[in-house]
Amino acid sequence: MMDTGSNADRAAGYIGRIPVRNIWLLMLYASRLYRELSPRRRVAVEDAPDDIPNLVAEILTHAVARRLRRSLSHDYQRRRDDLNRVRGRINLLRTERRQLLQLGRVACIYDELTVDTPHNRFVKAALTQLAKAVKDPDLSRRCRAWAAAMARAGVTDPVQHLRRPEPPPLRSAHADAADRQLLAAAQLAFDLAIPTEDAGASYLAMPDREEKWVRELFEKAVAGFYAVTLSRQGWRVSHGNWIHWPVARETAGIQNILPAMQTDIMLKRPSQQIVIDTKFTSIVAPGRDSAPRLKSGHIYQLYAYLRSQERAGDSLSGNATGILLYPAIDARVDEAAVIQGHEIRFATVDLTADSQSIRRRLLDIARNSPLDGAGAAW
Repeated sequence: MMDTGSNADRAAGYIGRIPVRNIWLLMLYASRLYRELSPRRRVAVEDAPDDIPNLVAEILTHAVARRLRRSLSHDYQRRRDDLNRVRGRINLLRTERRQLLQLGRVACIYDELTVDTPHNRFVKAALTQLAKAVKDPDLSRRCRAWAAAMARAGVTDPVQHLRRPEPPPLRSAHADAADRQLLAAAQLAFDLAIPTEDAGASYLAMPDREEKWVRELFEKAVAGFYAVTLSRQGWRVSHGNWIHWPVARETAGIQNILPAMQTDIMLKRPSQQIVIDTKFTSIVAPGRDSAPRLKSGHIYQLYAYLRSQERAGDSLSGNATGILLYPAIDARVDEAAVIQGHEIRFATVDLTADSQSIRRRLLDIARNSPLDGAGAAW
């Protein structure tokens, strides 16, 4: 089935443009926070993606308040100071170079237990960032208030502000669920501060012109959504697996120049194996006759994934399904063909639709095949 979209949609600027609320939904799916939420809370926030910043603010402020009541987490940080007594190890080179002994001082390198850790600085910066993203004045005020409380406790600002910083790892193997949720919410708070095409605009640019992080977001969101929704149904979901060519004979230097292949998403259960390759671009391009055609390069790539992993005696690898998944830009497509034992499916998901439609569509793509006549009507 193929639908190029209505003129009304085009006039409204919806074809190929993604509402910010659905970018937030993708960010939620891609986040660790989505895995930390209870099933009931997941459903509630999926039904109202506009509330995602408020949800993150609620979780973050509650977790920070809880940590401050118990005292913030401490860690040892490496310090280098000129002191009037020896502490830790002496930095002989600095002491001699600056002639500190004549001044009654000595350069020392030591570890100090402090709350001013990368973890706490990251959370404090997230509160400050989130205060700008939420529309609820009370939530914004609470974010600023708890950031100020962390500053009074001794947490400084990061040395440099990164647009999309990575959270520092939790060093303790015994970190509780609240600490994991706190860090996950802080990371999502940074992600929610997304750029728009124009000041005050509600939509992002066309996917073909979008930045690399949006393409990666689409892939991570699909992987995160399937990891949560399908894992409880017996599926094993993996993301970013490296696979290799089944080389039988080789020359001495081939491994130095032969590229490996990386799959986006792999879904496996005892009776089925699916490889999903996400593409954040139009599913079709003008062919030689100017008619819209599927992109041959994408087909060759997925075909190579499937055929290179076939193993004698392994029925799953011999009839694995491949899915090329795109956002619906200039066409809505759900087609499939069996090629040398492998079903290859070409599907789009409308990222301008409501959240429940996006959810149903992603589940349909994983569970049903258009060849069985069981695809969703959309």
